[in-house]
Amino acid sequence: MSNRLKIAVLGGGSFGTVLANIAAENGHQVKLWLRDDARAAEINAKHENSRYLPGYELAPVLEASAVLSDVLQAADLVFVSIPSASFRSVVKLAAPYLKADQMIVSTTKGIESQNFSLMSEILRDELPDARIGVLSGPNLAKEIACRQLTATVIASDDNALRIRVQQVLHRDYFRVYASSDSYGVELGGTLKNIYAIAAGLSAALGMGENTKSMLMTRSLAEMSRFAVCMGANPMTFIGLAGVGDLIVTCMSPLSRNYRVGYALGQGKSLDEAVSALGQVAEGVNTIKQVKEKAAEMDVYMPLVTALYAVVFQQAPIADVVKMLMTNEQSTDVEFVLPRQQQ
Repeated sequence: MSNRLKIAVLGGGSFGTVLANIAAENGHQVKLWLRDDARAAEINAKHENSRYLPGYELAPVLEASAVLSDVLQAADLVFVSIPSASFRSVVKLAAPYLKADQMIVSTTKGIESQNFSLMSEILRDELPDARIGVLSGPNLAKEIACRQLTATVIASDDNALRIRVQQVLHRDYFRVYASSDSYGVELGGTLKNIYAIAAGLSAALGMGENTKSMLMTRSLAEMSRFAVCMGANPMTFIGLAGVGDLIVTCMSPLSRNYRVGYALGQGKSLDEAVSALGQVAEGVNTIKQVKEKAAEMDVYMPLVTALYAVVFQQAPIADVVKMLMTNEQSTDVEFVLPRQQQ
């Protein structure tokens, strides 16, 4: 193809692998970075990431490598799909091999624990001259691997970056929408992880459809209330990166955070739940970080407070539910535009 680009994807987990493969199927030269030489060699030999996506056939032209400089050399576009705990350290390692005006997109839905930094803020810290975007949406990697229809959002104040990501990733089963509200899109993808844990927990307890509906709608109100206090646009939360991502993570057993919540609802300890998962569930740490930030900003977040009590203080679930149902009654819809703006 005449507009063939060099694409680098940092992170060989399920979502990083899926993105790399989509770009490769679209005819681009794609390199996937993993820390493990043996896993990279296996991907190149078998065209499969057997650890995270067994049975998902990868494009023969997709190349995996554990050599960061090789993966990043002359890259036109870089996706970073690294868990939040390691995100900054990997970006620091990558920095010497990136161009001054590098297009770089975070796909990580998490918060850095030390200073409540979102991943885009880490990119700005470490790569002040880079052109930055975030990718988020209702994107369960295993469903994308099965080519089930879905969509995502690329958010950036750089229009050329948004267009490039749309061109690189668009498939007949994977549509890429654009947004200029990077902060809202990123917060939506991060905050919903908390409520997916609550949804999994409630499912394990056998709660009904009415309960699920109440939980998701109150979760949406709570996360948008917090995000607006952080400077996001509340309208972002009625889109794919807000309510769309919230629905899929609160309803699907494929969601890592849902599975952690389900295990907790079965009576397992937090360590047992996380260990059984075998992958990072960003929502566990996000609960603690958001609770502290909400207290600092005086934002009312009863679901976060309740989850914190259950997950980190081993509070009896029945007592926490009773507290939720008897505490202060707030309004239903809290962000209503004036009539002349509707």
